[in-house]
Amino acid sequence: MPTGAGPRRSDASDIPETDWPEASWTDGPNGRRLVARGNWTTTRLDRIERIRRGKEPPAGEIDIGDVTAMDANGGLMLLTLAGVSEAPEQGNGRLAVAGGHDRHRDLLKTLMPAATVDCGTRRRAGGFLGMVETLGRATIGALKEARDLIAFIGLVTIALMRTVFQPRRMRWTALISHIERTGLDAMPIVGLLGFLIGVVLAYQGADQLRQFGAEIFTVNLVGVGVLREMGILLTAIIVAGRSGSAFTAEIGSMTLNEEVDAIRTLGLDPVDILVMPRMLALIITLPLLTFFADMMGIFGGAVMALLALDISFSQYFRQLGTAVTLTTFMVGMVKAPIFAAMIAVIGCFQGLRVGRSAAAVGRATTTSVVEGVFVVILLDALFSVLFSILGV
Repeated sequence: MPTGAGPRRSDASDIPETDWPEASWTDGPNGRRLVARGNWTTTRLDRIERIRRGKEPPAGEIDIGDVTAMDANGGLMLLTLAGVSEAPEQGNGRLAVAGGHDRHRDLLKTLMPAATVDCGTRRRAGGFLGMVETLGRATIGALKEARDLIAFIGLVTIALMRTVFQPRRMRWTALISHIERTGLDAMPIVGLLGFLIGVVLAYQGADQLRQFGAEIFTVNLVGVGVLREMGILLTAIIVAGRSGSAFTAEIGSMTLNEEVDAIRTLGLDPVDILVMPRMLALIITLPLLTFFADMMGIFGGAVMALLALDISFSQYFRQLGTAVTLTTFMVGMVKAPIFAAMIAVIGCFQGLRVGRSAAAVGRATTTSVVEGVFVVILLDALFSVLFSILGV
């Protein structure tokens, strides 16, 4: 018997044997029947985790008639044990729940979609039907994604208007920090790729135009190609892969660690705190990076023209002056703020949608890059059509 004067600490030996969580499988009218007994709550989680499903197929029915207590953790473990996430279509499309208290059945009904979403998928048909099903699911998923993205763009637009009329809402320190990270730190890679693009355009152009004795027009090709299309397009793609993915990873990690929930709990808007500084920083830096890439591309073309065509720098820049105009330069630059806004919005949007697992951060980062690059190329194509119609 205890001899101490203080209260005796509760331990495993205080729990009646009949209150331990247990599970067994039998055959029932809805297929395999999972019979649960005892206390399925967080306090018994260590014992619940010891219960192994083995090679049992997904259950079509759960009997909770002998369950004495259940909370969300216990309910999720029970659904996982039943294999709901692997085949929710068991039992004529529904998992039957037999016996038990009404609140326990309601809890399982509430948790069932969450378990399905977290872990899995329903069994899919094979062959042509499976391909059609996969295509249909992908289409519906893409449409839902587009709908949610458009709604998020609306939220960001409202937050931007608030910031314009109330500048004190802006976190200036964060804005400066993001300008440095997305702009200054990206200059080496953007400059190098811009230079190489100029070299490639000049080399390929010289190779073709030499056949017609029109080598001098290589300068026109480099100038118009870099200033109008290649400079902004490649810079935006680099920024989407570099800064857009970084936005998703940063905000996704904050979402995973419930820091975003903490921001909301404090009565603050995550769009104001996390999205606006990143988006405005990118709107400022992408045009500057594009200008830098344009200059490096033209310089790369000049170096290649000197080496391959024996065109001096003075001849090169004299010809460049006749080939390009301010309009040529502005056609490329006007796209930069719009590309920047979309890259930042997509990166932040994917970060805020990250689930509760580390793997979700990686998936969201990949999705952010793919969507960012796709939207940039799509917008560039639309701009090309628009400028063609306007005669620019």
